[in-house]
Amino acid sequence: MSYVKPTELVRDVIDAGASKVMYSTRDTIIRAIMGGAVLTIAAAFAVTVSVTTGSPILGAVLFPVGFIMLYLLGYDLLTGVFVLAPLAWLDKRPGVTLGGILRNWGLVFLGNFIGAFTVAVLMAIVVTYGFSTPPNEVGEAIGHIGEGRTVGYAEHGAAGMLTLFVRAVLCNWMVATGVVMAMVSKSVIGKIFAMWMPIMLFFFMGFEHSIVNMFLFPSGLLLGGDFTVMDYLIWNELPTVLGNLVGGLAFVGLPLYYTYGRPSSPRRIREPKRSRREATPTVAAPVTVAGHDVDRERETASV
Repeated sequence: MSYVKPTELVRDVIDAGASKVMYSTRDTIIRAIMGGAVLTIAAAFAVTVSVTTGSPILGAVLFPVGFIMLYLLGYDLLTGVFVLAPLAWLDKRPGVTLGGILRNWGLVFLGNFIGAFTVAVLMAIVVTYGFSTPPNEVGEAIGHIGEGRTVGYAEHGAAGMLTLFVRAVLCNWMVATGVVMAMVSKSVIGKIFAMWMPIMLFFFMGFEHSIVNMFLFPSGLLLGGDFTVMDYLIWNELPTVLGNLVGGLAFVGLPLYYTYGRPSSPRRIREPKRSRREATPTVAAPVTVAGHDVDRERETASV
């Protein structure tokens, strides 16, 4: 059966979280670099499709190819380990500690940033012919995205910060759902379709994903976007990371764990009270027919 039921699914999620916490530093960094790079080149692809075709929905439909590729290859995203690792800790898996989880998150964040920033530099070279010409229409679009999602929020003050945070929460609700849905099927085709839906949704809705933003904002700065590094950190990246953490745990990890992961104690079934007469067993007297003990003869015949 290709469908994995929720109880088995949660076990698989916990196993995955425990294994990721136990990765070596080298493996964690390499897998995070490649995860960030593959996801963000898909983001560049989606922006290119949206700009050149004038159809944002088409870009959103195609963006999940990056997410699918990286998860089929076993690479890591910070938004994914935000959900997987804590569940292994809640399940008291051997060797999984809070220190180990924080170490894993830190290494994955670093690796994702290296991968995303590398793609940002490479794409900036592509859209400017090695910085020898002004950016083309795709480069201009990326620069404007960076402006709108930093100074655009800052213009609204606290309301802008709240909106940013909520968009980040909603984003990782969908992305973490995609991470879990990758394990809901044992067939490759099933995994692809299960992951596709929530990732397409988050991208088209314009929610805030910390790893995608590690590409969009450095790209915007390289391509002449009108915002600063501090604008990026304060008015996007740091609140987005926090919102992604809250969204993944609050709406995906914890509900699944507390519904399907924890062993529930069986309910005591109350036996109906029996009357005193019912509680006292009655012994039937032996039936005697014509001087014969009938019960005794039945017992002897059945041996």
